[in-house]
Amino acid sequence: MNSKKIRTRIAPSPTGFLHLGTARTALYSWAYARHFGGEFVLRIEDTDVARSTQDSVDQILASMHWLGLDYDEGPVYQMQRLARYHAVVEQMIAAGTAYRCWCSPEELDAMREAQRARGEKTRYDGRWRPAPGKALPPIPVDVKPVVRFANPTDGVVSWNDLVKGPISIANHEIDDLIILRPDGVPTYNFAVVVDDWDMAISHVFRGDEHINNTPWQINMFNALGAPLPAFGHCPVILGEDGQKLSKRRGAVSVTAYQEAGYLPEAMLNYLARLGWSHGDEELFSIEQMVAWFDGSHLSKSPAQWDAAKLTWVNAHYIKQADDARLASLVAAQLASRGVEVAADLRLAAMCALYKDRCSTTVELADWLAMYFVPVAAPADELAAQLTDAVRPALAGLRTRLADLPEAAWDKAGIAQALKATLAEHQLKMPQLAIPLRLLLCGRAQTPSVDAVVALFDRDTVLSRLQHA
Repeated sequence: MNSKKIRTRIAPSPTGFLHLGTARTALYSWAYARHFGGEFVLRIEDTDVARSTQDSVDQILASMHWLGLDYDEGPVYQMQRLARYHAVVEQMIAAGTAYRCWCSPEELDAMREAQRARGEKTRYDGRWRPAPGKALPPIPVDVKPVVRFANPTDGVVSWNDLVKGPISIANHEIDDLIILRPDGVPTYNFAVVVDDWDMAISHVFRGDEHINNTPWQINMFNALGAPLPAFGHCPVILGEDGQKLSKRRGAVSVTAYQEAGYLPEAMLNYLARLGWSHGDEELFSIEQMVAWFDGSHLSKSPAQWDAAKLTWVNAHYIKQADDARLASLVAAQLASRGVEVAADLRLAAMCALYKDRCSTTVELADWLAMYFVPVAAPADELAAQLTDAVRPALAGLRTRLADLPEAAWDKAGIAQALKATLAEHQLKMPQLAIPLRLLLCGRAQTPSVDAVVALFDRDTVLSRLQHA
């Protein structure tokens, strides 16, 4: 590494939610900065005034917070920097690296139509670009000008991409890009250059859909005499149908996964592996990723989203999670269903008992809801299990449980009550346990029945056994 301070950034547009591809880019940018002891900047690229919304900004900030991708600077909003962009534009016009163009939309349409008719690539023809001895058209009175960048007309733009390797694009392939709109709002390619220059961004990780923008940006950095950041263009993430995930097609927001019961450490682990690897490691902490992520081993090929794999990763982290933390998450899930539950030691104990069976906190809440809301077993299952031989045993068990001392209302005490009931009525455990589960839990399969019953409120158990 050179001696320049590492500064990376993520720069989402608030025209929708923070989607998975941007979240992955944010993770790579953050991890790279943290690995080298650098800084990470959050910038909100809100120059698409018509489509940008505060709700989108709020969702982006919430997503970054949930993922734990803390930033050292920001959020910086582009629309608060208009004076700076205008100053740079004037500097470029004075230097001859930008110029005003008064072409009307109709004139541009006609220009492109004529080019298509001649079988040419459609592009701006430079009619307002100043040149020695060139006579420019008269300035129309009814057209507000744009400002265009005077892109070099010959030579090649080259860079050594951190992901793709060497890339070159001839300057004659690209035209004079608009950098300032008639309303004074900068375009993406210009604003991003000024921002990265002003913020001393050293490394830019982004999706490879930006490769075509990079030549313009490099030429503008050079025109401004600004230091070039290193660029790394990561391949897109494909959906399970093989098509690109995007805001407009198939992508789900980061916060939707939070609401669906995924843990941030699982999402970070899974996103990291969508385009980067460290040997054969599949499961690793964010601290391990920071230690390993030096910008190498980034894949040149698109990654494919695999919902089942993410769920498998999440199940691993659910099993590893602190029970008190899970209790808080489950309490929030239940509250969203109108069930208010304290995130106390009892709920934490429930999480400990059931988390090995669950892939998300939504599934965990599905299980634990039975402790707090009425349940109803499938009628046919209940009828098959509540035989004449079993009913008296359930009544006897209910009496034993009612008489159990408060101090003995635990797994051991309930196991003893079950054992005594089985002996008295000469039954096998499944004959009693299955109908007991159906009455208490609404389902026939649960963890060990004594542990399950011990976590119930005694009055709930006695009430539900009345229906035997």
